[in-house]
Amino acid sequence: MKRLNKLSETDFLKLFFLFLSTCFLVGAVCMPDRGEMLSGLWKILASTCKISTNYFAVGGFAATFLNMALLGFVLTGLYHFLKAPVNNVSTLAFVLTLGFGSWGINVLNLWFSVLGVVLYAAVKREKLSGHVNAMLFSTGIAPLISEMLFRYPHAEALGFHWAGLGLAVLVGVCIGFFLPAGLAYSPKVHKGFDLYSAALPIGMTAFLLQGILYKTHGVELPAAPGVETLQVASAMAANLFCGIVFGFCIVFALLMGAKPRDYWKMLTEKDQVASVTASYGNAVFLLNVGLFGLMILGYYDLVGANFNGITFGILFCMLATCNSGSNPATVWPILLGYVAASYLFRGTAALAGGNFTMTIDAQAILVGLCYANGLSPITAKYGWQYGFAAAVVHYCLVTTVPSLHGGFCLYNGGFTAALTCILVVPQLERFARTKVQRLEAKKR
Repeated sequence: MKRLNKLSETDFLKLFFLFLSTCFLVGAVCMPDRGEMLSGLWKILASTCKISTNYFAVGGFAATFLNMALLGFVLTGLYHFLKAPVNNVSTLAFVLTLGFGSWGINVLNLWFSVLGVVLYAAVKREKLSGHVNAMLFSTGIAPLISEMLFRYPHAEALGFHWAGLGLAVLVGVCIGFFLPAGLAYSPKVHKGFDLYSAALPIGMTAFLLQGILYKTHGVELPAAPGVETLQVASAMAANLFCGIVFGFCIVFALLMGAKPRDYWKMLTEKDQVASVTASYGNAVFLLNVGLFGLMILGYYDLVGANFNGITFGILFCMLATCNSGSNPATVWPILLGYVAASYLFRGTAALAGGNFTMTIDAQAILVGLCYANGLSPITAKYGWQYGFAAAVVHYCLVTTVPSLHGGFCLYNGGFTAALTCILVVPQLERFARTKVQRLEAKKR
């Protein structure tokens, strides 16, 4: 096992991707409704998936796990066969896309925007190996692709038809073709304080397309799935699956030679760790996957989350930043900020006579917290109190942002995190000192 710690970052992470994909395949076979797995998968592929669509309700548990497994194998294949380098950004792209496999992305709707990235590389005469991350990030607008494919401009889904296929190809190619430029520009806007950096160009693209396709043409936005669909859930399946997977990660990491003191050193860093695998090695990264994953699972259990397809998926969407610096030390202030904001605004809403719905166990808030996790660089650089404050701002914004993109951007919370950075980071740079600056001041 210790030889795995000596593998190159690319080789080890591809093995990690295969491990996760295989876990979902095994999970699919173990689900009680495995007899309907293939028919359920077809229902998922042929459905619209405006957020928040619970694939557990659409196709069943086994079909959802199968979709996630197939997604994982396809994405790993893209990295392998295109000979792409795999690093911390690739980890984020892979695990994030995998997490959406239970509520928005499937092995059909992912290809349309990927084709656009391929066209971009051909026009720019650049190797496809350098654009695999962009291919994965482009799927953040997959619900709009399914909308074009099956429903637009009607209120009800029509099923497969040639006009829808043509429209899906056109929209998907446009998304993928223009995304790489947006990905390069995005860090300049949030200055690296939003780990879900791809969310900004994806969110703005969804904002533009929602305006063009719906508002400008006077087409009414389709309704989101009924609230009753969110009740198809299983806390036992989520806890059992995640507990086993994260437990294996911890055991494997220790067998590979992960040392608690190295993990503690990472937790107590005075600035953001850009890449755990590059800075601390494969074993410490895998240990962080297990411990951070259990922390996320424990939080959602503690607040009483309903483990439907969305909540199950966001466990992995939140875990996606585990190789980009997110860990229990940088994320706990964000968790606390969300909880505090929920109780604070419950009280102020009562004083204002409002109808308060943003409880800490509300579906939108559970999803929002997942992406508030992307603000962990603020905690890492400035301290826990500033991560706490940024989380409160994110909480206030996250349920209003979907009106901008019409519910077609899966990266809604990451988009909100970028907007939070635009509001918060200039103030931090003007009025706050970093942890390093405070330490230096104490030494004088």
